[in-house]
Amino acid sequence: MDYDVIVVGAGLAGLVATTEIADAGKKVLLLDQEPESSLGGQAWWSFGGLFLVDSPEQRRMGIKDSKELAWQDWLGTAGFDRGKEDYWGKKWAQEYIEFAAGEKREWLRNMGVRFFPVVGWAERGGYLADGHGNSVPRFHIVWGTGPGIVAPFERKLREQIKNRLVEYRPRHRVDQLLTRNGTVEGVSGAILEPSSVSRGEESSRVVIGEFEFTSSIVMVTSGGIGANHDLIRQNWPKRLGTPPKQMLSGVPAHVDGRMLTITEQAGGHIVNRDRMWHYTEGIKNWNPIWNLHGIRILPGPSSIWLDAKGKRFPSPNFPGFDTLGTLEAIQKTGYSYSWFILTQKIIEREFALSGSEQNPDLTGKSIKQVLGRALPGASAPVQAFMDKGEDFVIADNLPKLVEGMNNLTEEKLLHLEEIEKQIQARDREIENSFTKDLQITAIRGARNYLGDKLIRVAKPHKILDPKNGPLIAVRLNIISRKTLGGLQTDLSARVLDSSGNPIPGLYAAGEVSGFGGGGVHGYRALEGTFLGGCLFSGRVAGRAIAKELQ
Repeated sequence: MDYDVIVVGAGLAGLVATTEIADAGKKVLLLDQEPESSLGGQAWWSFGGLFLVDSPEQRRMGIKDSKELAWQDWLGTAGFDRGKEDYWGKKWAQEYIEFAAGEKREWLRNMGVRFFPVVGWAERGGYLADGHGNSVPRFHIVWGTGPGIVAPFERKLREQIKNRLVEYRPRHRVDQLLTRNGTVEGVSGAILEPSSVSRGEESSRVVIGEFEFTSSIVMVTSGGIGANHDLIRQNWPKRLGTPPKQMLSGVPAHVDGRMLTITEQAGGHIVNRDRMWHYTEGIKNWNPIWNLHGIRILPGPSSIWLDAKGKRFPSPNFPGFDTLGTLEAIQKTGYSYSWFILTQKIIEREFALSGSEQNPDLTGKSIKQVLGRALPGASAPVQAFMDKGEDFVIADNLPKLVEGMNNLTEEKLLHLEEIEKQIQARDREIENSFTKDLQITAIRGARNYLGDKLIRVAKPHKILDPKNGPLIAVRLNIISRKTLGGLQTDLSARVLDSSGNPIPGLYAAGEVSGFGGGGVHGYRALEGTFLGGCLFSGRVAGRAIAKELQ
């Protein structure tokens, strides 16, 4: 085949861009270093949350949202302050808000995507109105989770392969972008031996051949650096304290950041290297698929959050309020782990686990199983972690709980008297409908939203009252996830050089481009914006390339 475009990376952004280009009748070569079992990349593993503004789902839940409010929240969260480095990211953010408030939902619905009716409230903030966080719930869960968002693009891709508009070559690892006189003209690299590993498992890097392909346009959609912990520590920002000595990995090993360096060597300009998004509520997967496989708890707001020495974190470091704010607080303690203490009533109502494989009811589109979440007891995946996960301690009383917590660590840092004093003080605040404890105020405020009251936030109760037990402690680890900076691109997704000029023949989309412009999120994210950023930047890039090739 003669290729009009070469796309490097078969994750969500790559699938979207490839199908858009092929829809315009252009021939695409899609390359990926992983086997075909990994088609769809990280998106397949995701919970499937998407950021939408003023959606029918929001309106049915009584949520009043608007582009103006969403833009206010985005600016307060992103904190754009870097002039040239943030110039294009901010422009992409403006376009993304328009997309999320406009045709995003209808575009996806036309492809068969449907949404769970209850809208989630992620990154609640806890500061002033123009600060970080979502003012209203905006986290729309795709019916079918990550596989449900990948499926329609995979179906379209398969049809385009059948019609000879796309050639898909897995196990082709790009090692170089070919350039001539500053113009990108193709790619070269290594053919890796066939691999039969399952999705997410680490594949062989044994080379069995070489390749070289030319085209007038190359597009990079290869993801971020989430599995490359050395590179994460190298780029770690001082504002978040010292880099963690131990981290879990929220992404498979192939999310290695290789193409960032390769594209930089071809002239691409990387910005905002120190902006990244890692979670603080990670637990070791008792049934791991990849090395250091971590699962993130999606917590409600009620658990008591303690540092490694047993001191309660100050406001607004509550579960689900400010991911990076809490990460900073944790790292400044000198330890890379922290603790939740909660009750059986809280874990039944408030604990969900991120990831398609941890939500078989939503992933399998089983209404019966979803309704089962309302029954007494923790969900089956959460119960499995309670029974088998090494980060969980369950006890009938606080002395036994603290003893179990100390037994999980090499250093016995926790003192029963100090922890008991803090929880007793918190429990006294439950006696009245008013309180000075801002976490309790936040819990009661959350229950003003019907979605939280029905299925997400437990009724405020005393932690130490035996009728609410047993008591549960969870050791929380830092879990690596997203790269917020990346290749700087203009609004057509053309990769820019260090002078701000487009590199002829070179485009980028998805996480490798900071989800657009080299950093559409700025310092922080509002959640539901990573999958959405791949969808949007992939679509923009695909349509811009198709237009250029007319």
